[in-house]
Amino acid sequence: MSKSEKLTCLECGAVNRVPTDKLGAGPKCGTCGARLNGGKVHEIDAKTLAKAAKNDTVPLLVDFWAPWCGPCRMMAPEFARAAEAMKPGARFAKINTEDFPAVGQRNNIRGIPTMVLYQNGREVARQSGAMPASAIEQFVRANAA
Repeated sequence: MSKSEKLTCLECGAVNRVPTDKLGAGPKCGTCGARLNGGKVHEIDAKTLAKAAKNDTVPLLVDFWAPWCGPCRMMAPEFARAAEAMKPGARFAKINTEDFPAVGQRNNIRGIPTMVLYQNGREVARQSGAMPASAIEQFVRANAA
């Protein structure tokens, strides 16, 4: 039996199993048909974050941000570049702490932007402050299993 990875669809929240050797083939959600790891940054909600952080085996980097934050807005295109460069080995998402303040509190977010890397049901690393795409990629590679 081949090894498989669990990925939560960042569009509908369904948990999918994907054979590890098929991650690069652009797998789609079995429920809604959305691409599971296409190199796109997804804007997610609190429920999707909780499910993905608990279930996903593929690294998920989440940017905690707010629209009024200058460094957050400056980092957004760099975060998107890193997401494209890291596919299919890592997925990227953003959660607006203004819309979901309880998520920031639950995750002990003290300043933004803060990136938190989740894998295998737990937080594996975090980094605060705006970073260029190359540093974001290096952060993921250094901390993902």
